[in-house]
Amino acid sequence: MDEIKKIVNEVKQGAIKPIYFLMGEEPYYIDKISQFMEQSILTEEEKGFNQVVLYGRDVSIDEIVSSAKRYPMMAERQVIIVKEAQHLSRTIEQLEAYALNPQPTTVLIICYKYKKLDKRKKVYKAISKSGYIFESKKLYENQVGDWIRRVLAGKKYGITPKAAQMLVEFLGTDLGKINNELEKLQLILPKGEEITPKLIEDNIGISKDYNNFELRKAIGERNVLKATQIMNYFAQNPKDNPIIVTISLLNNFFAQLLHFHGLKDHSKGSVASALKVSPYFVGEYITAGRNFSMKDCSRIVGHLRTIDVKSKGVGAVSATQADLLKELLIVIF
Repeated sequence: MDEIKKIVNEVKQGAIKPIYFLMGEEPYYIDKISQFMEQSILTEEEKGFNQVVLYGRDVSIDEIVSSAKRYPMMAERQVIIVKEAQHLSRTIEQLEAYALNPQPTTVLIICYKYKKLDKRKKVYKAISKSGYIFESKKLYENQVGDWIRRVLAGKKYGITPKAAQMLVEFLGTDLGKINNELEKLQLILPKGEEITPKLIEDNIGISKDYNNFELRKAIGERNVLKATQIMNYFAQNPKDNPIIVTISLLNNFFAQLLHFHGLKDHSKGSVASALKVSPYFVGEYITAGRNFSMKDCSRIVGHLRTIDVKSKGVGAVSATQADLLKELLIVIF
């Protein structure tokens, strides 16, 4: 992200703000920026007396301000890092007075995860004027694959589209979890190599043949045999393949097919842009569009919603996951 590069470059050049308010739904970038500042602003000799880590659960705004107003010892600056500051959400507006007149020799870094300040509030405007507010937005599922490729490319690794999709389906959009798994793979893979589905299957435990990605592909191709095999595998391994995830993915797939049928331009680039998918997967949607009409898609989406309700115990308390997966196959094919 350009904004992160800007923060890093400014810190390296010594253009450091007195306050950094790191907020938002995605904790990964908040952690990365705060870790960089924790390691970079002060020398190892200076950190002993001039770097303090506080936790929002254990301190008040008054205590934070009191620490921030102290002068550094034998150093140009002191660094105060407040982690888990979202626990101070009820009193965060009390920071306004300090933000209007911050201590110039203090760098106050506030990690406000999963929440964000109201831009209309005085405290937001005060911090914006004297410091820097960074909002870490959660990525959409269709953006995570590209993020994985960018992160790996920066470390001289590659990844196949299918392997990236497997990680997204198994780990969701939690960038921290995905990064942890990528780091494990990098320990065993030489730089310059490519992460493949086989590598993920062997080292992370995600089946390259029996997963929601392959199920979606089999259904789109109307490959009843393969779809049935995958569903049977899911029924035998319910903990690793929760039906709620399968239903959600299939619902999104058929909703996208409805959108696909409504497009006038079915060229690869146009479909990728409209459906917000990688161009690599457009062929699957074109194939599925031939096999499922707009009427089929609408009917299936309706049935999926019914099965979703049943999977949550409404109206079908005795239905097992295996029963519901069989029902899924019946309504689709």
